[in-house]
Amino acid sequence: MTESSQRTVAQALVAGLCAQRVTLAFAVAGESYLAVLDALFDVRDQLRLITCRHEANAANMAEATGKLTGRPGVCFVTRGPGACHASIAIHTAQQDATPLVVFVGQVASTDVGRDAFQEIDYQAMFGAVAKGVFTLDDPARTSALVEAAFDTAMSGRPGPVVVSLPEDILEAPCAAPIARCIDRVEVPLQEAAVQTVLERLCDAKRPLLWIGGSGWSAIGVAALERFASAWHLPVVSAFRRKDLFANSHPSYVGEAGFVLGQGARQALDEADVILAIGTGLGDVETAGYTRLDPTRTACSLLHIAMRGLDLNRVFPASYGVIASPASAARQLADQQAPQRLPWQTWARQCRSLYEQDLLPVAVTGQVNLSEVFLELRRQLPSDSIVTNGAGNYAAWLHRFFEHGQFGTQLAPQSGAMGYGVPAGIAAALLQPTRRVVAVSGDGCFMMAAQDLVTAAAYQARVIFLVVNNQSFGTIRMHQDHRFPGRTMATDLINPDFVALSEASGVSATRVLKTDEFSYALRDALAADGPRLIELVTSVNDIAPGRQLQS
Repeated sequence: MTESSQRTVAQALVAGLCAQRVTLAFAVAGESYLAVLDALFDVRDQLRLITCRHEANAANMAEATGKLTGRPGVCFVTRGPGACHASIAIHTAQQDATPLVVFVGQVASTDVGRDAFQEIDYQAMFGAVAKGVFTLDDPARTSALVEAAFDTAMSGRPGPVVVSLPEDILEAPCAAPIARCIDRVEVPLQEAAVQTVLERLCDAKRPLLWIGGSGWSAIGVAALERFASAWHLPVVSAFRRKDLFANSHPSYVGEAGFVLGQGARQALDEADVILAIGTGLGDVETAGYTRLDPTRTACSLLHIAMRGLDLNRVFPASYGVIASPASAARQLADQQAPQRLPWQTWARQCRSLYEQDLLPVAVTGQVNLSEVFLELRRQLPSDSIVTNGAGNYAAWLHRFFEHGQFGTQLAPQSGAMGYGVPAGIAAALLQPTRRVVAVSGDGCFMMAAQDLVTAAAYQARVIFLVVNNQSFGTIRMHQDHRFPGRTMATDLINPDFVALSEASGVSATRVLKTDEFSYALRDALAADGPRLIELVTSVNDIAPGRQLQS
């Protein structure tokens, strides 16, 4: 790296990223930040830059990296259109509380405000969705800005930060020292809060542990399991946070998603004390804010939130406090459980109901997704990472695939389509020794399919599962319910997915019957590079146990 006295802003910026332990970043090249690309060339053995084919995919890869590591994922996109394409991942990071730093090229500082070519006011554009929008307009503050961006992205409730890079500033000289490495600061529970929570649990007849949010760690999740085990608490995970608790554990009773399983429903309906840790109790996990009764939560809800804004925002809590979820779990796990736990039989009943929902369901088509995802679980190692985007296909995955440990689920709580493919590529590049499976519907897949070539170029060890029912399934389901017999804009004419995949450099196969999947998966797992399996399903099998009426 160039000496400090000779360093440019671009070089100082890249040195700051290396100081933050960034080893993998994603980009679609742009003229507006060529100086940064040149600086990245000098550290290419230390910081690997992945060339992507669409900014939405690049930003989603960075967001998935933030989910998987707990540190900000990083991507670079060019000004104007590039920033617009990346905005979907910024929104996902905001909704999912994921640390993310997006560097966006900008017009020269002398041209700002003159409606220059591809100019956008990034503060106006991203101010309502990002935790911070910064502009690198002072060379002397380059390192300080990097530190601020990473601190903002990680602190409290994590989220996205956008950093604007005026192209003329990037080549200016910069004598600032290299940025310091910024780590997440954990906020513990006060001792009085620990005692209050334990006292309320001891007084309960049917207590429930509801977990969610981000900012967790493997140590924090292990503590969570010890705590739930010692107290024999039934555990419900928030929407797309199933990997916060081993699903095979006798305390786990299900996910609070769009559809509530039998075990989670009984636990939520009958609990007289709910200890919520990390979750913001948002729209999906509370079924449009109807799953809880505010008149009851005022007496029964104990809420440990990542930020004050989440306390009493949607449901009144009888007790609310701010703490980092992993710290709170460790502190609670260190406390002694009482000898008498009168709710154990009830907790076992909830677990039994959850296990009933794991049994495969009948379908009308030749490929039964319930059996497919049960087989996926049987063949995958427990540390395998499974990604998905949005669509009704994900309901099958979330119900029938059990996650065995922390850091194995990458899925957008924001409900963004096109996430599974880039998230799978990022996970495979970041964790090359682990198996990665990226699940997509046909509509979801086509929003990101251009980066199959990226998977091939970098030999990312990911298996793409494409569920092809030739429909925007979620919308079709609602359309069929509200306007039966009047299908409009939801039928899809798809390419030949096997041919498309192989043209992109990814070997592929098509599954037409359920019993073909086991062999196709075994072959894909034996491969060194990326593979694709197309699952041809019936649109009539729109969701587990539900068929279309029309």
